[in-house]
Amino acid sequence: MNGTLSADLHIASLVVQHREDAMGVLDEYIDAVADAEVALRGATRSIVLCECSDQYAVLDRMDALRALPGVFNVALVYHHAEPRDALDGQISTNETAGAAP
Repeated sequence: MNGTLSADLHIASLVVQHREDAMGVLDEYIDAVADAEVALRGATRSIVLCECSDQYAVLDRMDALRALPGVFNVALVYHHAEPRDALDGQISTNETAGAAP
C-alpha cells in the first residue's frame, strides 16, 4: 500500500475456535489492532469482525489470530467489499425495504 486509504473497505466476520483460557490473549490482540473487534463471545468460540483496507489485511488478521496461543482455527464466514464513499451515503426507505420506487 502507498500509505493512503484504499478506495474500498473490506468487512469480514471470522469464527475463532479457541480454548477457554485463550480469551485473555485474544482480547490483547484485538485491543492492539484498530480494525477488529469481538462481536460475540463464547466459551470456546468467538465472532471477530474486521473492517480492513484490503483483502490482504483480512488475511493478515486471520493469520495473526490463528497464531495466537490457544487458538485452534479461524474461519472466514463473511467478506464484503464496498467503496468507502458509498458507506457514507444515505439509504432511502425504498431501498432498505426492497420496494419499487
